[in-house]
Amino acid sequence: MDRLRHLIELNLFGVCTYLGDKFHISTASIRKYFIYLSFLTMGSPVVFYLFVAFWVNVKQYIGFRKRNPVRS
Repeated sequence: MDRLRHLIELNLFGVCTYLGDKFHISTASIRKYFIYLSFLTMGSPVVFYLFVAFWVNVKQYIGFRKRNPVRS
């Protein structure tokens, strides 16, 4: 089960892990509340998830560009 969770975290956007690290909250509880909110609000947190996934990806790209010594 642990290998499956690790595989899913590597292939998905990692938003729950990022939020857990940022706010010092358990990643499992963030995922659990995300699932509960998705059922209660008929999927509207998915829009928030995709927005945060885009934002995390942009931040990583900008951070890479700042650290890259070969950039022109």
